[in-house]
Amino acid sequence: MEEQEKNNRGLYGFLPSDIEGIRTLARLALDLRWSWDHAADDLWRQLDAELWELTQNPWIMLKTVSREHLEQKLRDKAFQTKMDELISQKQLSETTPSWFQNAHPESPLSCIAYFSMEFMLSEALPIYVGGLGNVAGDQLKSASDLGLPVTAVGLLYQQGYFRQQIDENGMQQALFPFNDPGQLPVIPLRLPNGEWLRLEVTLAGFTVWLRTWQVQVGGVKLYLLDTNDMVNLPVHRNITSQVYGGGNELRIQQEIILGIGGWKLLKALNLNPQVCHMNEGHAAFLILQRARDFMKTAEVSFDVALAVTRAGNLFTTHTAVAAGFDHFSPALMERFLGPYASEELQIEFNHLMALGRQDPNNSSESFNMAYLAIHGSGAVNGVSRLHGHVSRNLFQNLFPRWPQHEVPVGHVTNGVHMPTWDSESADRVWTKACGKDRWRGELQEMHDGLDTISDEMLWQMRTTCRTDLVNNTRKRLEKQMSVAGEPAENLAIAKDAFDPETLTLGFARRFVAYKRPNLLLHDEQRFIRILTNPEHPVQLVIAGKAPPYDETGKGLIQQWVQFVSKHKLYKHVVFLSDYDVLLAEQLVQGADVWVNTPRRPWEASGTSGMKVLVNGGLNLSELDGWWDEAYTDEVGWAIGDRAEHGEDAGWDASEANSLYELLENQIVPEFYARNESGLPVRWIERVRKSMSQLTPRFSANRTVREYTEQYYLPAAANFLNRAAENGAAGVRMVTAKEDLERKWQGINAGIVQIQNIANSYQCRVTVQLNGISASEVSIEMYAEESNGLEAEIIKMLPEPNGQENDGTAFAVQFDSTRAKSDYTVRIIPSYENIQVPLEDKLIFWQH
Repeated sequence: MEEQEKNNRGLYGFLPSDIEGIRTLARLALDLRWSWDHAADDLWRQLDAELWELTQNPWIMLKTVSREHLEQKLRDKAFQTKMDELISQKQLSETTPSWFQNAHPESPLSCIAYFSMEFMLSEALPIYVGGLGNVAGDQLKSASDLGLPVTAVGLLYQQGYFRQQIDENGMQQALFPFNDPGQLPVIPLRLPNGEWLRLEVTLAGFTVWLRTWQVQVGGVKLYLLDTNDMVNLPVHRNITSQVYGGGNELRIQQEIILGIGGWKLLKALNLNPQVCHMNEGHAAFLILQRARDFMKTAEVSFDVALAVTRAGNLFTTHTAVAAGFDHFSPALMERFLGPYASEELQIEFNHLMALGRQDPNNSSESFNMAYLAIHGSGAVNGVSRLHGHVSRNLFQNLFPRWPQHEVPVGHVTNGVHMPTWDSESADRVWTKACGKDRWRGELQEMHDGLDTISDEMLWQMRTTCRTDLVNNTRKRLEKQMSVAGEPAENLAIAKDAFDPETLTLGFARRFVAYKRPNLLLHDEQRFIRILTNPEHPVQLVIAGKAPPYDETGKGLIQQWVQFVSKHKLYKHVVFLSDYDVLLAEQLVQGADVWVNTPRRPWEASGTSGMKVLVNGGLNLSELDGWWDEAYTDEVGWAIGDRAEHGEDAGWDASEANSLYELLENQIVPEFYARNESGLPVRWIERVRKSMSQLTPRFSANRTVREYTEQYYLPAAANFLNRAAENGAAGVRMVTAKEDLERKWQGINAGIVQIQNIANSYQCRVTVQLNGISASEVSIEMYAEESNGLEAEIIKMLPEPNGQENDGTAFAVQFDSTRAKSDYTVRIIPSYENIQVPLEDKLIFWQH
């Protein structure tokens, strides 16, 4: 601890460090645990209640409040006691074994490096855009809760994502305020001698220096890189200016810094992760640098190093359409990575390009970062069950002649970090039902716990959440109207907007065409009748940003704003500008029903609807992403028929009609149907089932445990096995693969002899392997999916004394009710512990 304090001398440079207790307070302020564990909220409120409500950033508060006020508070006995209690709890959580240590005490897994282009952790650290950052941030928080040894790597953006303002015409205006690192909960990453750790990368022949920063996320560290160093050229200082800003030239530089620079940072910290998890393909260049370091250490070729290190790489794709992957032209790749290929990787440039191409021999094909991630990983997964299927279709072209169901993409459905998104009233309910540590281990007891909660308590929770949303909506709307220059009469309306007793719908997301954010406006008059029903009214809160250069998306926002203005619906519909983490919390906590209307199957997972679960909100959504596997008629409502309809305007009209019908005939009547005690019994029962059945299933706790047991632990074991003895297994794998590629075209299989024996088949085939050892391949009987039957794969074995003049005889006997004609013979590679077809896509089919 003393050494740590010495190394962090510069950390408190702007604080009056001679005040007793200030270092303890700073340690609490710099740990983003406060973004989900609200035990310290009252402490920060005491320093400056107004500033706390505006920023939710303890670090900026310590930098802002006066010395006199800090001294006064730190002398206050009650304040001191609370502070000491919090630091004791922090130290206890850092030293007490958690789920991972208890569940896997002998695991060799000591470090998982998690790479992402964005992280949504708190509005105090605005380095995110949306869903991808949400997933990354929530998984880091759950990793901390579960004691997982995760180290994360990202970028610190000077501006981050844009802030939104709606002008008097209803048009989105994009503003780009600068992030002042001195006001963010980040600290410079320092070496033991106190020097700021700076790294260098080469970009198109120029040396670019990277500054490094540290963020504490409970028990997890997030390291951030930026290029805004005074020694860099102005053009290079601008590289980390905006999330996804600029064109392809800026993007490739950002991704080199994230992937190559990020791996260099880990090595500079003497971290040796067994597993690298890429949250999307943006970080895929780390595959090259990781292999490069193993090359140098083990003195092996790049191909051997890749065979070894890829076993420890995991690629998670969130993209549902091919156009969503980053592509770089051959010229751009040559400019930024040509010398790197020859000098660092010691391979031809075309060898590097082949890792990012479908056709390695097509010199005009661009470099696809998702393809690099696939070619350099030991496992690939989508982010929902449906998205796994979509991704197998997207990547089918990389595995020619392989059945689609065997394209090597699994799935782990996303979840959200429930403690981040629950309201105070929801937290009280869950604590009473399941205890304080409910999200720090297994989740089996959630269902039984909620059964002990009365209908009255559940409904009181919902009423409190809705009332809080109404109050916050009024405040935000009044401020928003004032900034936009609205007339005084409209400002007066804002103070009285919405009703805490009215059914409240929430709708918030990126405003892009495929999400169909204006589907509810298909029949404006019908929708108005639903909203303004005098006995059973409905109110809707909308929020979201269009990409700053997406005129179509901006037009969708304008349509909503003008709809409200034209029909004077301020008491029923509000568009709240500048959608961010704080607004998202208010919406998901207060909405009775969350509406989601994407075109299937473009919503890879979606997470906003998961956040309402913990607060007793219900979902009305397209059967896409996570809702496709979550929906039953007991827990919410759905539109769609689980088919794909593209941009069919007729289908859009049909689904809009379904939305109206569900609201008119089911949702609104059920909400307002009350018993003699004034309780909507059927509604509460639906809330109870949604909370108990869905909240555990779609929590990041479950997601992170699945990643650990299905991917991280096997990947670590596989990597360590291949890395042993300077990559001897990798040498054997590359040798075997090259041998098979030379001989594969000479394989031949005779006619399969199939005999019926009772309810089974006895199969025999003679195979000529062209000098390939039978131990390096698998001979299989294969039947494809047909008439509702799943595909079958039955391995054949060499017969004893099965050597014949024309090859080797293989045989198998198995039970089946299928026709003989369903079966054919295929041959696939099977050597070392190769992942087929991910690492070797050769396949032979009997003609």
